[in-house]
Amino acid sequence: MRLAFCGNDNASAYNISAGVLRNVCFVDALNLVPHVFLLFITFPILFIGWGSQSSKVQIHHNTWLHFPGHNLRWILTFTLLFVHVCEIAEGIVSDTQMKSRHLHLFLPAIMGFVAATVSIVYYHNIETSNFPKLLLALFLYWIMAFVTKTIKLVRYCQDGVPFSQLRFCITGIMVILYGLLMAVEINVIRVRRYVFFMNPQKVKPPEDLQDLGVRFLQPFVNLLSKATYWWMNTLIISAHKKPVDLKAIGKLPIAMRALTNYVCLKEAYEEQKKKVADQPNRSPSIWLAIYSAFGRPILLSSTFRYLADLLGFAGPLCISGIVQGFQNTTNNTNTTEKVKDPSNSYLSSDVFLRNVYVLAVLLFLALILQRTFLQASYYVTTETGINLRGALLAMIYNKILRLSTSNLSMGEMTLGQINNLVAIETNQLMWFLFLCPNLWAMPVQIIMGVILLYNLLGESALVGAAVIVLLAPIQYFIATKLAEAQKSTLDYSTERLKKTNEILKGIKLLKLYAWEHIFCTSVEETRMKELTSLKTFALHTSLSIFMNAAIPIAAVLATFVTYAYTNDKPLQPAQAFASLSLFHILVTPLFLLSTVVRFAVKAIISVQKLNEFLLSDEIGDDSWRGGDGSVAYESCKKHTGLHTKAINRRQPLRYQLESYEQPIRKQTRPVEIDDIAIKVTNGYFSWGSGLATLSNINIRIPTGQMTMIVGQVGCGKSSLLLAILGEMQTLEGKVHWNNVNETESSFEAPRRNRYSVAYAAQKPWLLNATVEENIIFGSPFNKQRYKAVTDACSLQPDIDLLPFGDQTEIGERGINLSGGQRQRICVARALYQNTNIVFLDDPFSALDIHLSDHLMQEGILKFLQEDKRTLVLVTHKLQYLPHADWIIAMKDGMVLREGTLKDIQNKDTELYEHWKTLMNRQDQELEKEMEADQTTLERKTLRRAMYPRESKAQLEDEDEEEEEEEDEDDNMSTVLRLRTKMPWKTCWRYLTSGGFFLLFLMIFSKLLKHSVIVAIDYWLATWTSMDNANEVRNADEVKSTNKTYHVAVFSILSGAGIVLCLITSLTVEWMGLTAAKNLHHNLLNKIILGPIRFFDMTPLGLILNRFSADTNIIDQHIPPTLESLTRSTLLCLSAIGMISYATPWFLVALVPLGIAFYFIQKYFRVASKDLQELDDSTQLPLLCHFSETAEGLTTIRAFRHEARFKQRMLELTDTNNIAYLFLSAANRWLEVRTDYLGACIVLTAAVTSITEGPNSGFVGLGLLYALTITNYLNWVVRNLADLEVQMGAVKKVHSFLNMESENYDGYLDPSQVPKDWPQEGEIKIENLCVRYENNLKPVLKHVKAYIKPGQKVGICGRTGSGKSSLSLAFFRMVDIFDGRIVIDGIDISKLPLHTLRSRLSIILQDPILFSGSIRFNLDPECKCTDDRLWEALEIAQLKNMVKSLPGGLDAMVTEGGENFSVGQRQLFCLARAFVRKSSILIMDEATASIDMATENILQKVVMTAFADRTVVTIAHRVHTILTADLVIVMKRGNILEYDTPENLLSQEDGIFASFVRADM
Repeated sequence: MRLAFCGNDNASAYNISAGVLRNVCFVDALNLVPHVFLLFITFPILFIGWGSQSSKVQIHHNTWLHFPGHNLRWILTFTLLFVHVCEIAEGIVSDTQMKSRHLHLFLPAIMGFVAATVSIVYYHNIETSNFPKLLLALFLYWIMAFVTKTIKLVRYCQDGVPFSQLRFCITGIMVILYGLLMAVEINVIRVRRYVFFMNPQKVKPPEDLQDLGVRFLQPFVNLLSKATYWWMNTLIISAHKKPVDLKAIGKLPIAMRALTNYVCLKEAYEEQKKKVADQPNRSPSIWLAIYSAFGRPILLSSTFRYLADLLGFAGPLCISGIVQGFQNTTNNTNTTEKVKDPSNSYLSSDVFLRNVYVLAVLLFLALILQRTFLQASYYVTTETGINLRGALLAMIYNKILRLSTSNLSMGEMTLGQINNLVAIETNQLMWFLFLCPNLWAMPVQIIMGVILLYNLLGESALVGAAVIVLLAPIQYFIATKLAEAQKSTLDYSTERLKKTNEILKGIKLLKLYAWEHIFCTSVEETRMKELTSLKTFALHTSLSIFMNAAIPIAAVLATFVTYAYTNDKPLQPAQAFASLSLFHILVTPLFLLSTVVRFAVKAIISVQKLNEFLLSDEIGDDSWRGGDGSVAYESCKKHTGLHTKAINRRQPLRYQLESYEQPIRKQTRPVEIDDIAIKVTNGYFSWGSGLATLSNINIRIPTGQMTMIVGQVGCGKSSLLLAILGEMQTLEGKVHWNNVNETESSFEAPRRNRYSVAYAAQKPWLLNATVEENIIFGSPFNKQRYKAVTDACSLQPDIDLLPFGDQTEIGERGINLSGGQRQRICVARALYQNTNIVFLDDPFSALDIHLSDHLMQEGILKFLQEDKRTLVLVTHKLQYLPHADWIIAMKDGMVLREGTLKDIQNKDTELYEHWKTLMNRQDQELEKEMEADQTTLERKTLRRAMYPRESKAQLEDEDEEEEEEEDEDDNMSTVLRLRTKMPWKTCWRYLTSGGFFLLFLMIFSKLLKHSVIVAIDYWLATWTSMDNANEVRNADEVKSTNKTYHVAVFSILSGAGIVLCLITSLTVEWMGLTAAKNLHHNLLNKIILGPIRFFDMTPLGLILNRFSADTNIIDQHIPPTLESLTRSTLLCLSAIGMISYATPWFLVALVPLGIAFYFIQKYFRVASKDLQELDDSTQLPLLCHFSETAEGLTTIRAFRHEARFKQRMLELTDTNNIAYLFLSAANRWLEVRTDYLGACIVLTAAVTSITEGPNSGFVGLGLLYALTITNYLNWVVRNLADLEVQMGAVKKVHSFLNMESENYDGYLDPSQVPKDWPQEGEIKIENLCVRYENNLKPVLKHVKAYIKPGQKVGICGRTGSGKSSLSLAFFRMVDIFDGRIVIDGIDISKLPLHTLRSRLSIILQDPILFSGSIRFNLDPECKCTDDRLWEALEIAQLKNMVKSLPGGLDAMVTEGGENFSVGQRQLFCLARAFVRKSSILIMDEATASIDMATENILQKVVMTAFADRTVVTIAHRVHTILTADLVIVMKRGNILEYDTPENLLSQEDGIFASFVRADM
């Protein structure tokens, strides 16, 4: 058959006698002209453009300038393309009804489609290169296309073609579209004036794109890229090459930054406040504020959601149409006669829509559109949610900075509540926003679904819908139960963590006393409780999963059984599969509804809490501290930093100052008002209770001098400082801050931030930052000054010990310092700041005497006085009173005396005498303290904590280490392979840790369940197809038996399916629980039995993380992920299997789709993992910043650093938000791609089943399954990615499980060891060599010693000489690799460890107590009688103290023994050693933290109570061992001197003698 443009079956095709335009074929040919014109013009331009662009690196994205009408143009072009597709389809369908090919029916349409595509590509390229002149070509094209189409339309009107004909409609729509596009083009000319105007308009790209830091391009790219997240490709592909870090994701665009949104929300909230200002009982509504700030995007998202939901119903309708059409074509095989007359080749729209292929294409387009709208809706809500969270966090933070201190201290607002607001309530609101469009979209979806079902099946549809609606409340009930179970689980896991933490902190003690099993069982008990509540949690989870799977089955069963018995007509396949697909659509909103309702309830509660917080009391407006205050708040908006310039403060200015001041300032006592910095008159202050804490305060604080405030504990000294700072409520009176003298101010101004006060609080407060940042605290860095300050506070030695010097992180997330070190850093901060006034609140409390003196001399008298800064010092150390220029003595919240020391001496002799006696007493204490050098001790602890870690920084994941050692070349490809590989090995480990039986049961039940579900649908297909075949033979009795048989099988299968759903969901959860139980049990036992070296090397936080975060993931997150993953994978596989069974050709089309899917998931998983880690790691600093701000409020406000902290909070919030935004954009990227793949699968399935399908039932089945694939494909990938991240937890836990334990069983059986061994306490050390680990140097080399029974031995030596290692060797805590220790004739290396350690006693240097009763602390094994415990307490000088406590021996000890002083704790440890009556006692520097008096008593006790026992004392103060029977002096692991102390002292040049001289 020859091809001809006008067809060759019509002689009059080329006849133009009636006029050219009357010829149909000519008009169609004319329509080709504009399209060809456009292609001719644009192709060369595009080729030249692309050629030149490829040579350049991609033009930077700041050229992404949208021309006016950008979005409208994209929408119109897409509509145009769709209409072109309809036109092509219409042409082809009409053509099939002709005798010969009529190209003119569809060729112009195809060319039009190509031209429209080219036009948009061309436009995009012009836009990105910002060269609008080239748009003229498009302008001409639109005009020509418009004219030719109009001619065609006019011709149809003349011919009187009726409106119902499809071709007429299409032409009409096209005319309108071309007209609109022409209008858009004219508008661009009007606005940009690039042609016909003299002065073209200059435009700049958006501000964000000029800033190279912004990488989040969603708001700036074109519409197509917006819809498909095309711009994300670069990021996701680059993630493969190198991990995504914060640099790769850049900054947030301005519109999404926390500050922008905060301003928005704040204004809206203030509006609400104004509205309710006159009604005292109503509180401003946060909901309305949120609506007015973020209402528009919420509405937009809801619109998208509605469109998507309505398009979702296209699926069932198209299925029903296709199956119906397929049935008709198979039944009416006799083909219709071909139409003769070409002029009458018009189709009406309903005939067109009955064509099955047309329906297949329509279904494909509807799916793509629906998915695009759905993802757009999700994206908009996510973005709005993130914006809202940023704004709320900023509001909460600003409120925290203004909170009144009494609120925090009186417990109205606890830190915990504030942390909850930040971590929980804001997230609840954010999640609510995410789910918000569902609230109004779901009812519409449900109503529509029920109406459609009713249309398909009549009354019986209502039965099925009723089943769904009635079962939905159960879902809600389960959801509430789930939340409860989760809460109780949380309580137990907190308790378990507390216990684990205690174990890890005191692990050395537990091992030395062989108590690890007692504590281990206590943790296991809590774990069992936790597991019980986890069981209820798991049960409810599995019920919820079961309901979700079983409801549709039940509904379908009810519906079809009812239909079979109520209707005379048999069930049609079209009805059956359309309604099945509708049921699938209906279940989702109902299942989600329970979640959404739950979130809505939570959100309402969160908003109430937020409102309470935002309306709570604020601190008084402190305008009195000078005008600068107000500026501080204003400048936050464009915060540049409020710090005045630091001029070199050391030299010339000071001399200048002095020469200026000499004449003005009288050197006598300050009386002049000029010389008073702060004056309080008639002050009554309270902590918010209304009762005055401080009353009748009249004080003056002289400028540039040192004022001391003294008084007993609790007399209001600290409160006075806070009252002056404005932190307390002023009941009456006022605080007057004097401005700096006018004379000085001329050059004083640039030097000092006048109205901020450097303040060091009593309880030291540190930031989670480096030491240097803590001291500088936002001031400019000045090296000289910094050094002077660190020297004055004697911080240098401590800094030298830290692993990275002053760049070491300290605080919660870094290294923990001791109290004294923290206090000195806080004092250093106050000294370093460039302020006129310094407040130090008891800076000496945690310091020993050397440090106090040094700080007083260097820091206060020298550094501060040189600077003429006003200092107010609160202290208990009266020996410093002579240094004070002015003294304020307080008592019971009142000022007792004020004046110089001379004044007080003259006027109030009584007080002066009282002070003198106190000073003497303090002097005596001083002498004692001189010995107890606390600082060296602190430094020593620090050194112990630091150096083991440094010596071998252990890598977290040992598996990776091994892998990397195998291939040292370590090129990129191997790293990539590691990053893209799923951790299958870890998955297998996890699955098997639940036991093989459960694993088998799970796999088996899963497979069985899915086969049953497939069988149900398969049966339905055969049933409906059979019925239709039977329709021909109209035999009633056959039908009724058939019906009963079909219904029976269908019911049995459905019932089995429902039961199996329950079984599978239970087995998965059960398996997950068992795995969690076993993993935690193994981990705990492994850790507790680990060698002590492991605890020295691994930071505590790391081990705790395994027990907290990782265990939580294994407990609660992996089972549901696993369930969801297996479910979606099996659904997709069974669907593909089913379609392939119906139409084998489908498999051919599946290959390219499969390859595409593989690459999408591979790239996505890597990027998603990185982004998830970024999101997690940026969240922590944000939460920490909030909690540390709340803790250090007074300090921040005193320093006036609010603006800087706000700035930091905004930065942290933005960083976290951008990570989260990218994560959700990556999820959208994946979902759009898998959805489009799903749509392709539906299209191929439809086309193959129409051409090849066996019968109408199977066509319906294939389509139904293809539709489910689209829903589950992205879940497969998302769950895979989640599982990969979560398996990291299992991997980390496993890396600890491979650790070597201590060797607990010796060669001897415990029964072979005598009951009362060691009786004598004779110790032989023979040629002992000890090291900490096989790869380290020995710490003791060939040590030989003999200790007689009952001898008192002292061991001394410098730090690191091996004294402590020797004491550890007795307990085999270290590796004895040569020589041996024999105690009472038994070599200790042969004994079981537990036996050995339980028979010796040791007192450690650090006193460790556990939370529990005193009895439990002394005797956890509960072996001793009360008398024995009291006796031990008496020996340790504690009996009276314990008796006075409520409950005596059963009095509680808080965590870490915080309710006792350090000295008392040490005494408890002694008592603990006395309780265990062993004949050998080892004391490792045990008296370090005890004052002299108590220590002397102890020495006596040791001599008397232990007269018959062997005592080995390791001393760091030599005078404690002068009375010993034998002294061993060690150096570098060798014994240097070994004799009685008398003999050693007589050797003048001996080491021991020199030690004693140094110690005197």
